[in-house]
Amino acid sequence: MENLKSEIAAAAGRIVVEEGLEYGPAKRRAVKQLGLNARSAMPDNDAVEEAVREYIALFCADTQPAELRALRVLALTWMERLAQFRPHLGGAVWHGTATRLSDIYIQLFCDDSKSAELALVDNRVDYEARTVTGFHGDAVEALSLSSVSRELQEAIGVHLLIYDLDDVRGALRKDAQGRSPRGDINAVRALLDNA
Repeated sequence: MENLKSEIAAAAGRIVVEEGLEYGPAKRRAVKQLGLNARSAMPDNDAVEEAVREYIALFCADTQPAELRALRVLALTWMERLAQFRPHLGGAVWHGTATRLSDIYIQLFCDDSKSAELALVDNRVDYEARTVTGFHGDAVEALSLSSVSRELQEAIGVHLLIYDLDDVRGALRKDAQGRSPRGDINAVRALLDNA
């Protein structure tokens, strides 16, 4: 069973890098591509992330660092624009596994859940409002937009997930590997300065 989970993780890692899918959909597609039962035991996200890192090291080591930097620059631009909402970068761009196909996920911690949306409207930013699963597993509002990266010369998906201000405390708990699951503006600046 562990060999099967490893095979699924490796296939999912390749799909994440090559197609820009998130881990859940990539695992489901990997199971399908491998011709396995849809109820097969799935690897956890840590195993998929490890497979993504291995795939990047083998096949994308010459391009991925510049792509990651460009995504972090774009993320920082949006975080600075929305600084009043205490933005925190998460996902592959924060963890260092992003490629040009990856979207940017920024969590905003607001006193008023509509204030971030009003800020986008005031600045004439086109966005799509939707509901997604948040970091606690509950539904949260997301404002999705497209923003052009000058370095990559293409449009990148930017997703602003709206949380209550009180949620910021739980958002900073370290994961099972002792890593911070997201970082604020200063943390993203430090990643760029140390790259």
